[in-house]
Amino acid sequence: QVRLVESGGGLAQAGGSLRLSCAASGRTFSNYDMGWFRQAPGKEREFVAVIGWSGSSRRYADAVNSRFTISRDNAKNTVYLQMNSLKPEDTAIYYCAARQSTGAPITSGYPYWGQGTQVTVSS
Repeated sequence: QVRLVESGGGLAQAGGSLRLSCAASGRTFSNYDMGWFRQAPGKEREFVAVIGWSGSSRRYADAVNSRFTISRDNAKNTVYLQMNSLKPEDTAIYYCAARQSTGAPITSGYPYWGQGTQVTVSS
């Protein structure tokens, strides 16, 4: 079992920045691909970014590419999401997720989820 706890959400103005963190516990963190997903009010949860176990492979949704950066520190069992140039449409609950690595990181099939952290971007 993997336990995930997100932090760092809050209120930001359009054009501003926030940094989300996700602390993992329970299993060997470096064996897991890590992902960030989000769910806006009235919408389905969607993929944001994923990072492979070593940190060398990353994928981003088109909507956040070049604005968001996913990274990880395996020594601290933590994955981060740096969000720059925020837009009101980035407003959502952001979830951290984990899946045991089997190769290149993928954008679905994550069995472990955190409780989410709210990000609100005002115009």
